[in-house]
Amino acid sequence: MQFVSAQRMIKKLLVANRGEIAIRIMKSAQSKGIRTVAIYSESDVEAPHRFFADESYLVGEGPSSQSYLKSGKIIEIAKGMRCDAIHPGYGFLSENADFAEAVVNAGLIFVGPGPASMRMMGDKLSAKQLAQSLKIPLVPGSDQPITDLESAKEIASTIQYPILLKAAGGGGGKGMRIVRSPEDLDASFQTAASEAFQSFGDARIFIERYLESPRHIEVQIMADHHGNVLHIFERDCSIQRRHQKVIEESPAPHLSEMLRDQMTSAAIRMAKGCKYTGAGTLEFLVDGNDQFYFLEMNTRLQVEHPVSEMISGLDLVAWQLDIANNQPLPLVQDEVIQRGHSIELRIYAEDPLENFSPSLGHLEKYQEPNGEQIRIDSGVRQGYEIPIYYDPLLAKLIVWAENRNEAIGLMKQAIREYQIEGIKTTLPFGNFVLDHKSFREGNYNTRFIEKYFSPENYHTWSDKKAQVAAIAAGAMMAFKKGNKQIDSGNTAWWSARKWNEKGLQ
Repeated sequence: MQFVSAQRMIKKLLVANRGEIAIRIMKSAQSKGIRTVAIYSESDVEAPHRFFADESYLVGEGPSSQSYLKSGKIIEIAKGMRCDAIHPGYGFLSENADFAEAVVNAGLIFVGPGPASMRMMGDKLSAKQLAQSLKIPLVPGSDQPITDLESAKEIASTIQYPILLKAAGGGGGKGMRIVRSPEDLDASFQTAASEAFQSFGDARIFIERYLESPRHIEVQIMADHHGNVLHIFERDCSIQRRHQKVIEESPAPHLSEMLRDQMTSAAIRMAKGCKYTGAGTLEFLVDGNDQFYFLEMNTRLQVEHPVSEMISGLDLVAWQLDIANNQPLPLVQDEVIQRGHSIELRIYAEDPLENFSPSLGHLEKYQEPNGEQIRIDSGVRQGYEIPIYYDPLLAKLIVWAENRNEAIGLMKQAIREYQIEGIKTTLPFGNFVLDHKSFREGNYNTRFIEKYFSPENYHTWSDKKAQVAAIAAGAMMAFKKGNKQIDSGNTAWWSARKWNEKGLQ
C-alpha cells in the first residue's frame, strides 16, 4: 500500500525538526509557494528556524523526549494549524515508522517513505535479508537477532575476530561496538544492547565481521509512487568520528566506473525490492580489493545530501515534496548528470583536540564565508546559545568546483574565511584533513582519524603552517620592497611553496 493522497496537495507544511535542516526544508517549500510551520522547544525559543518559518509553535520542554520526539503533540499542532503535510527532516522521528503511520492516519501527508518500507529497511536485519535475496554482497555475520551472550559467542567464533556489534533498530553509531577478542565480548555486548535499547527501544544486536580499513560509500536514490527509481550517484563518507561522518565528497575518489555501476545498480534494486518512495540512501563498505558490501539503508534525507545536489544541480527536497504530491520523477536516469566535484564539512560544536567532546556556549562571533561556489546550510546566528540537549551540528559548509583539487582549495579558503568565536568547532579539523597527503591523494578510509589525527599531530601540522605563513609573508614583503633575489630559486620561498603544494605527510 502506498501512503500518499492523490487528492490533497501540499499548501502548508509542518517541519518536525530544528536547526539547519529545518531551515533547509523550509527554503525549498517556500520556493514552491508552500507555507511553513516550525516547532520549537523551550530551549529553542531564540533558534533561527523558529523565525524563518511563516508560523511557529512551542512543542515542549528542552529535552528532545519532551519536545521534538512528542509525535502526538506534533501531529496535534499540524492539524490545529491546518497543515497538509509533515516533513520529518533527519534524526528525531524521521525513521520512525509508527510516526509515519500516525501522520497518515491523521489525514496528513508524510513527506517520506511508506511505513512498510521504512520498517523493512530501518531494521538492519530485514534489510540484510532483502539484500541477500537480491544477491547483493553482505559482510559475513548473523542473519537473526542476537539477544543473549552465548549465541553471540558462538557466532563470533564462527566469523572470527575482530567483530562489530550493531543495534538492529537504528544507526548513527548508537549501540555499536568493535570487539577484538573473546575476552572483551561480554562487557561490549551488554553495553551495546543497553545503549541500543536506550536509543531505539530495541535491545536486539546483530554481529558481523569488522572490516579493518574500509571506505564508506553511499548511493543517493529517489523514487516516486509510479515505480520510477533513479540514483544521484555516490558520496564518499569515510572521514568519521565515533561512526558519524564529518566530511563527505562526491564523486568518490578512485572509484572505478565498473564499481560505481555495480553499487548504483544494487542501490536501485534494493529500493525497488522494498517498494521505496521518496529520498533514501543505500550505504556500502568497500574493502581494499574493491569488493563492496551492503551496510544499511537510511530511509530519510541525509545530512550530506547537499553534495549530491551540488554535483547534479537538483533540489532533492523539492523532489521530496513533488513525490509526496504523487508527481512522477521529472527526469530519467540518463538525464541526471554528474558535474564537477563537491565537498561538505560538518561544522560541529566540538573540540577535536579533546576527542571531539561537545563545546557548548555562546556564539560570540559568527560570520560565514561568501562565494558563488560556496554554500552554507546553517541553523545558528551570532549571539546564539548552543543548547545542551541536541546534536552539536551548527552548520554545513559545502563547496563545488570543476575538479577535486579546485574543490579542496576552495574549501580551505572557505574555512579560513569562516569566523566562529566563543566555542570550539570542527573547522580546524577540516583544514587538517584537507592538508593531509592521504586525503589530497584520495587514499583514505574510515580509520583516518585513528591513524592520522591526534593533538600531537595537529600541533605539529599547525606549527608547520605557521612557519610557512611567516616565510611567505616575509618573502612577499621583501618582494614588494623590490628585492630581486625573491624568485623560484630562493630556498625559503621555494620551501614554503612546495610544502603548500604537497600538504602534510
